[in-house]
Amino acid sequence: MKRSAFLNLLLIGFFVAAGGVGCKKTKKPVTPLASMGSQVPGSGAERRGPITPPTVPEGANVGGAEPTVATPLTDPSTGFTPQADIETIEGMIPDTAHFAGQTIYFEFDSSVVRTSQHSQCNAVGDDLKTKPEAKLMIDGHCDERGTEEYNRALGERRALATREYLIGYGIAPERVFTRSFGEDRPADPGHTEAAWTANRRAEFILLLPPK
Repeated sequence: MKRSAFLNLLLIGFFVAAGGVGCKKTKKPVTPLASMGSQVPGSGAERRGPITPPTVPEGANVGGAEPTVATPLTDPSTGFTPQADIETIEGMIPDTAHFAGQTIYFEFDSSVVRTSQHSQCNAVGDDLKTKPEAKLMIDGHCDERGTEEYNRALGERRALATREYLIGYGIAPERVFTRSFGEDRPADPGHTEAAWTANRRAEFILLLPPK
């Protein structure tokens, strides 16, 4: 009797132990979720912050050109400086229409008088040679690209380069004056390549003595 009870207890213990082993489950690893707004780089990736778009500094120059301050040319022997306003040329009367057809044009960011523009300059010079009492104002202009200060200096360089051409053509230096309007007086107010081409120019104004 005692042996039978012992065997029963042994069998019950065996089944209880077997049941406990059979019900045991293996836990799966849990991957934590990334917090809101964070980035989890993949294999071999590096973390990086937000991308900031590049900014252009205020007053940056177009075409990479460095600004140059134009210095008026002064004849050391006479002290004559070509930069002047028409109002300061005593008694002279401006005729803006006389040389309207001889306006010359420049390449982008250039103050070189091109060979293709020599005929217009020569026509102005020839006319001045027939009017020894007359003088000339050359106005330099630019297109809208670039800073205001840079364009003002570039306009003056264009006017001075045109003046130097006429001096080389035989016109006395004291007869030719220059001004620069930079981008302030466009011939074409558009924002196209054609408009910019029309605005890169030097205009001639005949100055006549009072009647």
